[in-house]
Amino acid sequence: MANEPIIEAQGLTKRFSVKKKTVEAVTDLTFQVQRGELVAFLGPNGAGKSTSLRMLTTLIPPTSGTARVVGFDILRQPADVRARIGYVGQLTSGSFAQRARDELLSQGAFYGMSKVASRARADELIESLDLAGFATRSVQQLSGGQKRRLDVALGLMHAPPLIFLDEPSTGLDPQSRANLWQHILDLRERYGTTVFLTTHYLEEADRYAERVMVMDKGRVIADDTAARLKADLAGDVLTLGFASPADAAAAVSVVQGLTDREVRREGDAEVSLTAPDGDALLPAAVRALDAAGIQVARATGVPPTLDDVFLALTGRTLREAGEGSEEETNENPDAATEASDPSTAEAEKSGAQR
Repeated sequence: MANEPIIEAQGLTKRFSVKKKTVEAVTDLTFQVQRGELVAFLGPNGAGKSTSLRMLTTLIPPTSGTARVVGFDILRQPADVRARIGYVGQLTSGSFAQRARDELLSQGAFYGMSKVASRARADELIESLDLAGFATRSVQQLSGGQKRRLDVALGLMHAPPLIFLDEPSTGLDPQSRANLWQHILDLRERYGTTVFLTTHYLEEADRYAERVMVMDKGRVIADDTAARLKADLAGDVLTLGFASPADAAAAVSVVQGLTDREVRREGDAEVSLTAPDGDALLPAAVRALDAAGIQVARATGVPPTLDDVFLALTGRTLREAGEGSEEETNENPDAATEASDPSTAEAEKSGAQR
């Protein structure tokens, strides 16, 4: 058990019937996650990320395919899966009239924890997630950031080895987002929890995740570390400026001799290129141009982002892909989930933990 993947999905596929049309929200999802990993699942709205999480957390069954989560089959052993995972959905988990600490105690009771164990665990999470200042307030009195920290605490109440976080920081201000992430990282370091999350904030995935999976139109199109994805699929954007158009024209052939990437003219007196080894190429280009008697007036290098990776893979940015897509508007597979199975919305609201 200790050496086997904590998530092992094979061919997971989910189809919905929406307005008499069949929509395939997820197609042949196959991957593994090792214990202790922090994996970010990226993609535009309607890409199938939330549907994938709902299958893995047993909220909805796959149309085909299979998966084992924490050693148990999601179809044959859903209760065993749920007992060993935490899930924080996009909706607030707490009952608005309940006090925050009481919500944690109720969660412990749902998992069959004794009153003594529930109190001890609640106190531990209140301290580690910095909830003490509002533990006696009702959920409806909490700010957005406080509610999300409570959601994470509810997902961790039974000390699961794996927690799924669906857009945990959406709608939070930058300070609350940074605060929530620090708590997630601290908890992971303290308990060794495996974290599998979706997020629209690419800088979060770039900074915190050890592994990034990119999904588009229901399929995983990339899976690697953020650094390798950016190096292999995007690259640094280098721009060199010159005193005259003649110098810029002469510089093209010099720089082109240093790389197999296309060197482009930008305006009258600039050249640019995109290269995976831009941090090393930029000083080499400046030296080569100087040796050729061409003076560089200015030079900049802009490192790639994960949005550049998505652009290289699909020809669109993540923002462009998410705006006005059919999946997001009229034929959103996730919306179809709510329409065809009302229990899904209720289960997500309770954190899929009860």
